[in-house]
Amino acid sequence: MMTIANHLSTDDLRWNAVRARDETADGSFVMAVRTTRIYCRPVCPARAPLRKNVAFYPDAERAEAAGFRACKRCAPDATSKNESHVAMVRVAIDAMTNAISPPSLNDLATLVSMSPFHFHRVFTRLVGVTPKAYAKQLREQLARDTIGTGRSITEAIHDAGYGSSTRFYDGASKRLGMSARKLRERGVGQTIRYATASTAIGVLLVASTDLGICAIEIGDTEDAVTSVLHDRFARAERIRDNDALTEHLQTVVASIDDPRRTLDLPLDIAGTAFQQRVWSALRAIPIGSTRSYSEIAASLGTPNSARAVARACATNEIALAIPCHRVIRGTGELAGYRWGVARKRQLLARESAV
Repeated sequence: MMTIANHLSTDDLRWNAVRARDETADGSFVMAVRTTRIYCRPVCPARAPLRKNVAFYPDAERAEAAGFRACKRCAPDATSKNESHVAMVRVAIDAMTNAISPPSLNDLATLVSMSPFHFHRVFTRLVGVTPKAYAKQLREQLARDTIGTGRSITEAIHDAGYGSSTRFYDGASKRLGMSARKLRERGVGQTIRYATASTAIGVLLVASTDLGICAIEIGDTEDAVTSVLHDRFARAERIRDNDALTEHLQTVVASIDDPRRTLDLPLDIAGTAFQQRVWSALRAIPIGSTRSYSEIAASLGTPNSARAVARACATNEIALAIPCHRVIRGTGELAGYRWGVARKRQLLARESAV
């Protein structure tokens, strides 16, 4: 039996496809509404118009030639199905951003006229994380931003959509790198111990909280690296403690002198779910090898996220242990590096030699 999606030769069949929001009909025609002068995709999540007000056109160009303008919600003038998916994901993200509490997967899928399974797969492919993980990031970021305004932590937590303070504090140190209060006050009440050493590539600084390494900096002078630490944790108690950090410092220095030495250090890092995935991928790159931003994106199952991968590399604040120096452009160019392209070239040369 031939389905509606496979046989859209009449307006009645096209209308049936619109009413069913048949995804397989997307791209076969556009629906124009005479009363609003707007044309849409067959799967547009907007409320369906009255049949008597609808006209059908084979494509966006014909609809615009007849005086209709494209719907901003479903973007029928997009040139590919992928762009249609991007538009739908944007609608879902807007809904997640503006919602008082996180919408369910079914609610989001219904909003964009997809099945929950299909929506979950499309969203994850385009954004790099699942809808649930993205909603979690939004709440955590909202809490962080609100905490930063000076409001009480309890108010910030509830304004971000958490049902209770307990749900926020469960694993908060893992998500934020330090507690919410210390984050708001740039480390106030936090003790950060650090040590420095001269290496073949410059002055090295290793800093640690009780949870693990929170910074590895490389610079031309000791003043330069300690200044970076001061800016990041301006209100923390910063203590030079070479004795406490001797082992970690020696491990990092040894890895510079002999790149075959692995850096298996406890890390105290804060980042979004996607950044964490990128950083994990970087740590999996073998010594002496490089990857392009596109290759990293593909390995994460999100081939369109090369720019997001580049941003995640740029926000890495732990040199060497998270080896963003092993990521280059697809053309083979070294691209940027937080601690200087010259150092990046030097590190790669040392690693390729072994």
